[in-house]
Amino acid sequence: MKPLPELAAFLEGLPEPHILFDTQYRILAANAAYRRQHSPERSVVGRHCYEVSHHFAVPCDQAGETCPLAQSLLSGQRERVLHLHHTPQGEEYVNIELSPLPGPDGRPAFFVEKMEPLRVAQGQPGAQGLIGRSEAFQRMLALMARVAPSRASVLLLGESGTGKELVARAIHEASPRAGKPLVAVDCSSLPDTLFESELFGHERGAFTGASASKAGLVESASGGTLFLDEVGDIPLPMQVKLLRLLETGTYRRVGSTELRHADIRVVAATHRDLEQRVQDGSFREDLYYRLCTFPILLPALRERLGDVALLAPALLERVAAPRRLAISAPALALLAVQAYPGNVRELRNLLERTALLCDGDLIEPDHVRQAIATGRRSTAPPASVQLPALARAPSTATSDLKALERDVLRNTVARHTGSRAELAQHLGISERSLYRKLKALGLGQGQGDGNSAT
Repeated sequence: MKPLPELAAFLEGLPEPHILFDTQYRILAANAAYRRQHSPERSVVGRHCYEVSHHFAVPCDQAGETCPLAQSLLSGQRERVLHLHHTPQGEEYVNIELSPLPGPDGRPAFFVEKMEPLRVAQGQPGAQGLIGRSEAFQRMLALMARVAPSRASVLLLGESGTGKELVARAIHEASPRAGKPLVAVDCSSLPDTLFESELFGHERGAFTGASASKAGLVESASGGTLFLDEVGDIPLPMQVKLLRLLETGTYRRVGSTELRHADIRVVAATHRDLEQRVQDGSFREDLYYRLCTFPILLPALRERLGDVALLAPALLERVAAPRRLAISAPALALLAVQAYPGNVRELRNLLERTALLCDGDLIEPDHVRQAIATGRRSTAPPASVQLPALARAPSTATSDLKALERDVLRNTVARHTGSRAELAQHLGISERSLYRKLKALGLGQGQGDGNSAT
């Protein structure tokens, strides 16, 4: 059974990447946008979708991904997932929307897949945006991709230092409000006497010192997103006024009787246990449920240690500029086994100290050890956290460090899309040293030798 040619012609005219494939994952048609993004020099028709998009030899659900086709065959309905796709520019997170097309027997016979890149996150080191590949990171990212296009209030939960403001910005930038302001309110830094005035504004003469009318942060965020950071610290008397804003979309400036309307989307964040604060009476239950329309838990860095090798180069680029520093594979392996009770913020601080302690262009393990030793806070993990042997047993540190170095190098080679010379420069070693390391890993000549190593 073949699909109608009119369907392929229709897909060709769509601006987003689209493919048409059958129940065996074979691509039957691909529009120009898909060809440009995934295979500009080679035809994709007749190839498997998982081969082109993921460079997998088996379907997604057999390689650790969620397969929308498998889900659609079970549900018979449209399915949406978040995937990490290979492109000529590197790996990109992509929102997938798959729609089944029924055959004569009413069962799905063909599938149309629409792809929309999620520009706010990356699966490779980058100077900006959210970075990660771990399962915990991808779960968080999938929730973000779901809620961003909506108007729903979002509550970001998690430990301090996990990047809540960065996630809030990513949600804003992936929403229809991206062209309007994102206004952040640090609820923990505003005293009770100023909170209402800062949030809602005030009229001239409303209180001593109010010599002129002033718009509040809610008004400044009009059309955009209001980010309430550390929302658990909002004074109890102010919580009822915030609740009214969320429920009715209206507010009054201090000293005014005029009812104003707010066109805002609210994203709130806290590291506190709001449910416990509701129980002890310091946080209103109705406000909690109004804010918690769509909660997202940000994972601690100890839950995504595999992402340290991606985060470290990106954070180093930010904290060491204008210097151009590289991290050796052993140093990266040592960074990957720290506990980081302060999460990404602590990793950033550690890298900044490391950069200051390094006089050359390459960060080595000794620089990392010295930076750890100069830290005022112990990096010992909580009792419930199990770290690799390197962090727990000094007697086996050398062998474990070499094993970690091999893993880091293997993963770096797998993601590299440039030449061997570029790979050696990225790792801070010579091409000759890189050749020896690749040979020791049993990787062929083609790995890191001019084309994608994935």
